[in-house]
Amino acid sequence: MKSDRIAITGMSINTPLGDTLEGFLEALLAGRSAVSHWKKIDTSRIYSKIGADLSDYDIAAKVASFEGRIPSDMFKRMRKLIQYVPWSTRLTILVTLDAFLDSRLAEAGFDMTLVAAIVAGHNINFNYHYEQRLQFAEEPDFMDGMLSLHGLDTDHAGCISELLGVRGPIYTVGAACASGNSALRSAVDEIRYHDAQAAIVAGAVVDFSPPDLHAMALMNAIAFESFNDRPQAASRPWDIRREGFVPAHGGGVMVLEPLTSAVKRGAKIYAEIVAVEANSDGSHLPQPSEEGQTRLMRRVLEKAQLEPEQIDYINAHATSTPLGDITEIRSIKHVFGDHAHKLKLNATKSLLGHTCWSAPIVESIGAILQMNAGKLHPSINIDELDPEVDLEICRGHVVETPVNYVMKNSFGFGGINCVSILKKFDRSEL
Repeated sequence: MKSDRIAITGMSINTPLGDTLEGFLEALLAGRSAVSHWKKIDTSRIYSKIGADLSDYDIAAKVASFEGRIPSDMFKRMRKLIQYVPWSTRLTILVTLDAFLDSRLAEAGFDMTLVAAIVAGHNINFNYHYEQRLQFAEEPDFMDGMLSLHGLDTDHAGCISELLGVRGPIYTVGAACASGNSALRSAVDEIRYHDAQAAIVAGAVVDFSPPDLHAMALMNAIAFESFNDRPQAASRPWDIRREGFVPAHGGGVMVLEPLTSAVKRGAKIYAEIVAVEANSDGSHLPQPSEEGQTRLMRRVLEKAQLEPEQIDYINAHATSTPLGDITEIRSIKHVFGDHAHKLKLNATKSLLGHTCWSAPIVESIGAILQMNAGKLHPSINIDELDPEVDLEICRGHVVETPVNYVMKNSFGFGGINCVSILKKFDRSEL
């Protein structure tokens, strides 16, 4: 079956700004910062002390909230899985179950052999690996014997499959900070070219470890020099004092299906996916490329059969790095010309920090919620605007505006780029 129109019929979120769609949107529009000092990561020997932290998330309460809302056999499977898997995998299970319920796939009687599950990310369970290696150094026999299974990124996908009864293709997609969009692209392909009736795309929470955070500080990729004592001010895309991104816990899940089947079964339709395209810069270094970004944004517009003037809003990659932020602004100007000054942009990472592999999913969910609300959240911490940034970036205030098309940029380490275009659903166009 080939379906040209793809609908998003389920969404869920778990970030330090909220674990419900309503709460997440409310926090975004309030301009609330999620960044604090790390609570359970040992920062005593590393430079960066700050991030958006989910380590104290009440998993037990979340598990209990599903009792009576899902079949008893599924509830038992969930409790068993949660008991044994690492922390990040537990969060993947819970946020995926939220999206599955939101989509009402089970009620619709989908053939689960034709449902795909794709997890965005790689090296997801960093801290679990780190802790097991510390235990190995102290006493090998006391380490987790399931490391060889639970340490694999594919275990996230396997747990989704086991819990929900997914029997179609399951896999992970690793593309650094473009992973979420790359996974979305794979999900679209599963529906359009491989007969999937639906596809679940899970952006997993990256479980950062002290060595990973310290290495990023040594690379000057993350903020630490000026803002360890002011964590909420650290993530500052487009500000002249930006020093690097702020690592963040956060995950989200989207459920995709052909628009025709979504309409037929009366599903809630959050948005349509118009196009998702990817390219690379031909360099493994974390040095963003104007040429690569420009070429990709032009390609995704071409694939979507849209003129630049039809894009209303760009949810920018905007990580708060000195080179990255300005490279993206320059690329947008190349692609959109005079229309660039009519566009609305904002930086979700100014509020949440950078959720890394899951960022395109987490931020796309936020963008869809804003599109449907007709309100764009403020970009915060812009005390002194970079003089080269002369576009409408929602600096410090909510912007009320109709949005029909949103572009979501994601540019990852290794010269990996992936950009999507999402469309507000309009039933009158059926």
